[in-house]
Amino acid sequence: MNENVLRGSADFTEAIGNAKEINELLRRYGVKFGIYKNGVFKEQFFPFDPIPRVIGAEQFAAIEKGLIQRVDALNQFLYDIYHDKKIVKDGKIPEDFIYISSGYLAQCEGITPRNKIYSHISGIDLVQGKDGEWYILEDNLRIPSGASYPLIARELTRIASPEAFRSNNIVDNRNYPDLLRETMDYVNCGGVRAILTPGRYNAAYFEHSYLAENTDSLLVRSDELFVENNMLWHKTYSGQKTRIGVLYRRISDEYLDPLTFLPESLIGIPNLMEAYRSGNVGIINAPGNGVADDKGIYYFVPKMIEYYLGEEPILRNAPTYLPFYKADMIYVLDNLDRLVIKDVAEAGGYGVVFGSDLDSEKLAGLKDMILSQPRRFIAQDVIDFVDLPILDNGETVMRKADLRAFVLSGKTTKVWASGLTRFSRNPDSFVVNSSQGGGFKDTWVRSQ
Repeated sequence: MNENVLRGSADFTEAIGNAKEINELLRRYGVKFGIYKNGVFKEQFFPFDPIPRVIGAEQFAAIEKGLIQRVDALNQFLYDIYHDKKIVKDGKIPEDFIYISSGYLAQCEGITPRNKIYSHISGIDLVQGKDGEWYILEDNLRIPSGASYPLIARELTRIASPEAFRSNNIVDNRNYPDLLRETMDYVNCGGVRAILTPGRYNAAYFEHSYLAENTDSLLVRSDELFVENNMLWHKTYSGQKTRIGVLYRRISDEYLDPLTFLPESLIGIPNLMEAYRSGNVGIINAPGNGVADDKGIYYFVPKMIEYYLGEEPILRNAPTYLPFYKADMIYVLDNLDRLVIKDVAEAGGYGVVFGSDLDSEKLAGLKDMILSQPRRFIAQDVIDFVDLPILDNGETVMRKADLRAFVLSGKTTKVWASGLTRFSRNPDSFVVNSSQGGGFKDTWVRSQ
C-alpha cells in the first residue's frame, strides 16, 4: 500500500473538518512557541494542520538506524571533549573550533554525567529531499522542545476521528512519556524525578507541565529547590522536604547555577553544579552540550561517526562548507548567490540568509562579514526538500516541511516512532521554524 494513502478517508475528512475546533482547544491548552531575539521575547500560537505526514515502516527503520548512530557518536564526542580530547589531539577537529564555540563551557571540564550520557533527549532536524534521501539539517542537544505538540494533537484528533487510527496501521505514539520516564530513571542518582520550569509565563510551560504530569514527575521552579550537603532538595510551602535524584531542566545552561555561570540569574539554583559534579543528581540534558550542536561543529559529525564508531554515516548532512578552511572560503565567495548562509550563533530560523534573495550590494556586505568572521558562518547547498499538503482557508496547498525526530538515550538509544513535522505557511519560504510563523502536524509511522 502507498504510504501516503490513508484508509478511513471519510472519517478522516470529519477530523479535517474539525481542525478549527482542534486548534481552538490547543489555544486553550496554551500550545505556544516562544524565542528570545535581541533581548525581546516573541511568543505566538503554534497552529496545527490535521493532514498528517506519513512515513512507511521500512523508511522509518532506516531513519531510526541512522539517528541512533548519530546520537551515539555525539554522546561519545561530548564525553571526549570534556575529558581526554582525543579527537582534537588526532587532528580530526581543529582545536579552535571547539573552544571558541559559545556552547563549550569550561566549567564542565572533567565532570562525568551518570552513565556517561550527555544528550539524553536529542531533537534531530531532518528534511527529505525530492531525490528521496533524508538529510540532517541540525542537531539540538540542549533543551529541544516539541514532543508534546504531536502528543496532544494526536490525542485530540483521535477523539475527532477514531476510525482513521483503526483503519491505518499506525504506530501508537503515546509511549513517549514512558520512554522519557525510563531515560530519567536510568540517570537517577537517588530521589524523585523533577522537571525544572522557569514558570507559567514561559512559552513552553504547557510542555513542561504536560510532561511532568505524564511521567509522574514533580514540576518545580528554582525557588522551590535548594542544595544541602551536595544534594538537591525540593521544599513545599508546608515545609516537606524531598530529595531530587534527576532534574530535567528546561532552562538554558547559563541560567542554571548563579554561582557557576551567570551570577545575575534569578531562575537558577545555587550550588546545583556542585551537587551534579558530586554525582548526587542527574541533569537532563547535561550542561555543556551546546558545543556539540554548534552549527560549525555540525560539519564534523560524519567524521565523529567514523572516528568513534568506525562506521560510515547512514544519514547524510546537507552539503556544507566552512569558510574557516581556505578552499571552502573560496568556494563560498564564488557561489554565494546560490548558497544558504547560516550564522552559527543564531537559532529558531534567525540568521539564515539565502544568497539568491540578496542584491549585489547586500551580497558584497555578506562577503565582507564572512571574510572578517569566518568561524561565525557556515554555508550549505540549498536542498529542494519535499512539500507536504496542508489546509489553507479550506483548500489543500503544498508547503515545505521538515521533521524533528526525538532520540532518547538511556540504557539503550531509542527513536520515538513519531515526531514533530513543521511546515512553512509561506508558499515561497524554505524556513519552517515555529518562530518564523510556521505550523506543525502529526507524524504517522506505519507499523507495516
